[in-house]
Amino acid sequence: MNTTITFQEQIRQGIPAELPQPKPYDTTINHAPKRKEILGEEEKKLALRNALRYFEPKFHAELLPEFRAELEQYGRIYMYRFRPEYEMKARPVSEYPGKSEQAKAIMLMIQNNLDYAVAQHPHELITYGGNGAVFSNWAQYLLTMKYLSEMTDEQTLVMYSGHPMGLFPSHKDAPRVVVTNGMVIPNYSKPDDWEKFNALGVSQYGQMTAGSYMYIGPQGIVHGTTITVLNAFRKIKKEPKGGLFVTSGLGGMSGAQPKAGTIAGCVTVCAEVNPKITKIRHDQKWVNEIHDNLDELTERVRKAQEQKETVSLAYLGNIVEVWEKFDKEDLRIDIGSDQTSLHNPWAGGYYPVGQSFEESNAMMAENPELFKEKVQESLRRHAEAINKHTAKGTYFFDYGNAFLLEASRAGADVMAEHPSLGREFRYPSYVQDIMGPMCFDYGFGPFRWVCASGKPEDLQKTDEIACRVLEEIQKHSPEEIQQQMKDNIQWIKGAQENNLVVGSQARILYADAEGRMKIAEAFNKAIRNGEIGPVVLGRDHHDVSGTDSPYRETSNIYDGSRFTADMAIHNVIGDSFRGATWVSIHNGGGVGWGEVINGGFGMLLDGSDDADRRLKSMLFWDVNNGISRRSWARNEGAVFAIKRAMEAEPNLKVTLPNFVDDNLFL
Repeated sequence: MNTTITFQEQIRQGIPAELPQPKPYDTTINHAPKRKEILGEEEKKLALRNALRYFEPKFHAELLPEFRAELEQYGRIYMYRFRPEYEMKARPVSEYPGKSEQAKAIMLMIQNNLDYAVAQHPHELITYGGNGAVFSNWAQYLLTMKYLSEMTDEQTLVMYSGHPMGLFPSHKDAPRVVVTNGMVIPNYSKPDDWEKFNALGVSQYGQMTAGSYMYIGPQGIVHGTTITVLNAFRKIKKEPKGGLFVTSGLGGMSGAQPKAGTIAGCVTVCAEVNPKITKIRHDQKWVNEIHDNLDELTERVRKAQEQKETVSLAYLGNIVEVWEKFDKEDLRIDIGSDQTSLHNPWAGGYYPVGQSFEESNAMMAENPELFKEKVQESLRRHAEAINKHTAKGTYFFDYGNAFLLEASRAGADVMAEHPSLGREFRYPSYVQDIMGPMCFDYGFGPFRWVCASGKPEDLQKTDEIACRVLEEIQKHSPEEIQQQMKDNIQWIKGAQENNLVVGSQARILYADAEGRMKIAEAFNKAIRNGEIGPVVLGRDHHDVSGTDSPYRETSNIYDGSRFTADMAIHNVIGDSFRGATWVSIHNGGGVGWGEVINGGFGMLLDGSDDADRRLKSMLFWDVNNGISRRSWARNEGAVFAIKRAMEAEPNLKVTLPNFVDDNLFL
């Protein structure tokens, strides 16, 4: 590739007219593990044909052996040769070529998802969770960016599991981009189906915010994790100071855990088997210390507990060893969880105890059946060690990563002695005990924004605006949500000093519909007045109404409907005609392919009257759609919240449930 052409020219050219030189495999960055061999010989030919269709026939003879080698060596065709020469990062929106400001904002968000400081496996286009992809290959990236640079506000780009179908005539109030990821027929939604479809290049796992271009680094989950940790300590009636939180996983979003523990004020031990990602989190100051010796770690924890330190300790090794060692040493764990990517247990989401990281990666690709046996054996040991601690008083919760689900499938002792509908497991999901009844039912969820100017001073101004808005709302908030308001105000006041930014100038803040609309309206006014540049709004899919996930987001739905996905579909359809800049709907995300349907959005605020109109229409629906579903499930907090929403908006009329006296069934 001619490196003398400008960044904008490279974006506009898309797939280059002449083949760039092959690129050496960069061993200095974190790469995805080799995927297991899943395709037969004829299917491999099909995968190669599928990859070559992006290129003119004159290049096929040269590219075929290269793509075949990638498929054999990595289990996927990534097209490494076509990685751009320019630095992959979110630039100020003004630096992107194009005819549509909305399209430029989307390009910014795509590049942020692939920033080396943000993405887990950037060369494989994977943002987080082991397999959460923005695209399946680099041709898709190049073509998508080209389309966005050409788009007008009278067109919509349709994305088909990473593949850009093309630009279609549309109108200014329609989404600029519509994204689907992994939306396969339900009977073909098992993990091996994903492996096959992904290897063929016809479907991908978009996680939640990877394939919807709304990932903002580990910060995206820090606030929710902080709320969870704070309230877990409240549940056991203990101050976080001197308390011990034990968990695992530093890759992708799970890297937020030590930072959240530090913000909450406790001692955090987080185990991670991957040395590269452990170093990255330490370099980013998301974890304070790294230890690789269990005896030294134990003594360090005792000292931290005694002195009531606020400190985060990474253990470079397997989490099972930590639970077992702390049991043997009778070290008191106050709260515990796990956030390894167990939605992806057989392809790098969870590593078995007793083997090195390298040995596991080799076995994963070369002997997947044995690897599965080792993972399940490890899960049984993991659960057994946790059970010993909970018998001593530890409060353990499932962090929605499918830990209890996969442990149960492995035959671990994690089932409830007296199960009930929605409470099958011995331990609760954090949504069941904390986030659902305290946040989601009342409409509070992970609202996000990105300052498209790229200026830190714009982010600081938005923090100040958001804080002022929340403090004003709090004056008139009912008693039922005062704690939520207080926690969120405390969070935004400390956001700058906690150094949460990785990649783009972004922020997350838990807010309800009223808070989101008023904050967004205040941002739009500040943009109009020239105080700040454009702002991209979004949220995590892990929210009030975007996600139907029976073991996480909707695990506190007890009317039997938690396995339905109507809410997520309603959400994305409703957002699309109420003014979202882009919308997305995914199979998978958080708890695994086939286990969840989740939808998201992005919205550009540019200071215009149109943006003001859209934000009020869309954000109100985006939240209250979920509250109404939770209300119908007889969640009392949601009934309270939807009644408030109907009082605030006369055009909202929601069907309310009638409660049945339990004594009638005696």
